[in-house]
Amino acid sequence: MVRRSLYLPILALAGLLSSSATPAAAPAITTETLISRLTNAIDNLKTLRCNVRAQERLAGKYQQARTAMKMNFSPYKVYLRNDQGIEVLYVTGQNSGDAWVYPNSFPYVTLSLDPQGSIMRKGQHHSVLEAGYGTISDLLDSSGERINPGFEKTFRYTGDTTVVGRPAYVLRSRYPQFRYVSYKPTKAETTKAIANKFGCGEYRILERNGLSPGATVAAGKTIQVPNAYGSRITICIDQKLYLPLVVQVNDDKGLFEKFEFSDVVANQPIPAPEFAKGFKGYRL
Repeated sequence: MVRRSLYLPILALAGLLSSSATPAAAPAITTETLISRLTNAIDNLKTLRCNVRAQERLAGKYQQARTAMKMNFSPYKVYLRNDQGIEVLYVTGQNSGDAWVYPNSFPYVTLSLDPQGSIMRKGQHHSVLEAGYGTISDLLDSSGERINPGFEKTFRYTGDTTVVGRPAYVLRSRYPQFRYVSYKPTKAETTKAIANKFGCGEYRILERNGLSPGATVAAGKTIQVPNAYGSRITICIDQKLYLPLVVQVNDDKGLFEKFEFSDVVANQPIPAPEFAKGFKGYRL
């Protein structure tokens, strides 16, 4: 809930009676319109190029990374290269469903790895299959299929800002009732499916319960699950593209993750060879 300043009634009345009073300026945009344009911009992405600066809390410590990213959404293709020289290429329907990974370390050979497996998920909150803005769409999901519906309604447009010289709208969520709750599935469920039910992301379920990515929770086993994605979320949205420039999530322990997007180019054709293992300049 957004806190608003309180004014003495007598001062408000005096303003209304004053012949020189100027009507309050209308908001630049409403919350509903902003969310609609944001979700439409994400849903209508065909291609995306950008650089991403990530800060994620892992086992109580923060890890930072800078990654150059290019994506095609239908069919899904993604190429990533981070500041440590690690490269990842995933193309739907190729390499038996695995991603090609060049680790830029001994033995300096390209590996084929499960994008949802523990090796590729180690040291990061999200899989390569969730690159881009997929998590933001999940935050704003209003399908009503969640165990605790209504979290998406806590978002409010709170003003404007500038991010690296680009005007941006600020969308915030405050959810002080964020906490971990007990959950006991009546039938075996994967941690991913449970995360989707709660809209909390899979990582904290794994961390809290000592589970591996993609683990299955047996029927009748009680685990601890966050009841939402965070207690405070801030999204800075480019006023031209209506795509996020900053996403920051806080929870009961403080900063959980922060992503900063720069050099965003949306829906400009990306030549097919750039999603090929042998593309010039790749070391895959």
